[in-house]
Amino acid sequence: MKVLALETSAKAVSAAVTEDGKVLASGYQDTGLTHSRTLMPIVEHILKNTDLRVQDCDVIAVAAGPGSFTGIRIGVSAAKGLAFAADKPAVGVSTLAAMARNVAWMDGLVVCAMDARRQQVYNALFQAENGRLTRLTPDRAISLEDLAAEIKADARPKIIVGDGARLCYNDLSERGISCRMAPAHLVMQNAVSVALEAEELAGAGQLLTAQELQPVYLRPAQAQRLRDRV
Repeated sequence: MKVLALETSAKAVSAAVTEDGKVLASGYQDTGLTHSRTLMPIVEHILKNTDLRVQDCDVIAVAAGPGSFTGIRIGVSAAKGLAFAADKPAVGVSTLAAMARNVAWMDGLVVCAMDARRQQVYNALFQAENGRLTRLTPDRAISLEDLAAEIKADARPKIIVGDGARLCYNDLSERGISCRMAPAHLVMQNAVSVALEAEELAGAGQLLTAQELQPVYLRPAQAQRLRDRV
């Protein structure tokens, strides 16, 4: 199974192609340019250099959220367009589940963290053991205080991943909770992990049509919250 995967949930942008767990190609950029400028050139580059077309891929996958509202919209829209044009199924992958795959080999409690502002993080907890992940919580927006209270008594080694890892690490450390950030090359979310997560979901039959693929925000955008107060 060949998977073309997109990751646009935060500041960095990436794309990858995998086949049956093997990475065929990947591209990553974190230069501050908007994803609308950088995503498709990366996709075109990795497909050209692997002599593949979108039609040659079996599944189009995307990190569907949570994450940056604008970033998620760009990624999901691109995935919907690619899947529709090539008449291919799609997979919407949890950004948090994908980033946990970065450290599946590091046994312990994986704390996924994306900065959700207002002293909150988008978070999910996983147990990593012998290269396998077990989900312990749903994807959620949770305050740093509540997260600390939840994991404080957990004796497992704690590994933090995600673009909010530094924020989470600093807060937990200040509260006296022993933890560590994932290695620098593994801490950020990336399309390779999205593709590997998508392979598993596709194998379980969790495929969508391009029309069915939707972003997952977890909470309303700030503009909507302000409008609802009126």
